[in-house]
Amino acid sequence: MIRHIVMWRVRGETDGERIAASRLVKSSFEELRGRIPGLLSLEVGIDLSDVDCACDVVLLTDFDSREALAVYATHPEHLRVRTLLGDLRTARFQVDYEVEAAAVCATIAERVDEKA
Repeated sequence: MIRHIVMWRVRGETDGERIAASRLVKSSFEELRGRIPGLLSLEVGIDLSDVDCACDVVLLTDFDSREALAVYATHPEHLRVRTLLGDLRTARFQVDYEVEAAAVCATIAERVDEKA
């Protein structure tokens, strides 16, 4: 399985503008749940630390394979979100790495327990 993590800094002259932009990023990516084959889990977080070196938003996704991640990259729904967000970001950072299937299943199970 592949974990795909993306972090963004977003545009905005004021804290309010950056918060609004961060919320738009979050809601837009959350709409992708259940729409892309091979996308096992998706989580989006908005930074609370308020430190200068932090990114504003993080996307954490798990895919069943590298091929599934490649499908995601060109999937029409993902491309729609990228287009919608346009030049909202000022910086983007990405890490993709392999994880054990058991670790992904445990993470998903923990998230389900937290919501129950």
